[in-house]
Amino acid sequence: MSALTVSHDPEQSWDDLVRFWEEMEWPEGSKVEIIEGIITVSPAPAPRHNVIAERIQRRLYSVIPEDWGVYQTQAIAVPSRLGMFIPDILVAPVHACAEADTYLPAALAELVVEVTSRKNARHDRVSKPAAYASAGIPLYLLVDRWAPEGPTATLFGEPRGDVYRPLVIAKFGEPLALPAPFDLVIDTSEFPEN
Repeated sequence: MSALTVSHDPEQSWDDLVRFWEEMEWPEGSKVEIIEGIITVSPAPAPRHNVIAERIQRRLYSVIPEDWGVYQTQAIAVPSRLGMFIPDILVAPVHACAEADTYLPAALAELVVEVTSRKNARHDRVSKPAAYASAGIPLYLLVDRWAPEGPTATLFGEPRGDVYRPLVIAKFGEPLALPAPFDLVIDTSEFPEN
């Protein structure tokens, strides 16, 4: 099953778009995001996708400060890019999530992780990193099971405008080092391939 997009009036304001996103009854278990002003409904991820997210989440818990959390279903907003995203993993301060109503400002994130799905990999490779960089999120980890050159994990950082610099690229099976404040090496050999 591929993603479904819900068109909207281009004259619609950000607030109207968010209100529609919040109030609509979406299919149970689906992931609903606003990507470049378009509401996108994706099916629940496949088990292999979840295994990768779980492996990363488990490693992150061992290094993050007590006042940070690791979340898999937390929405973050980038209004300047007409984006409401639900990263596969989000690391953010616990107090920010505890105080949030529906979503967090993306700028509060310390790290976002996206694990590609075959049908919507373009969003994870192009649209989301541009939005995450423009929000100033320090690190973006793209785990791309469907990369043309084979499954890879790429850590991006040093955001400038809407562009990240690639910091580390690891093919599945190679270690991937996250810098401070994480100081963590992720063993990508634990990731199932396609």
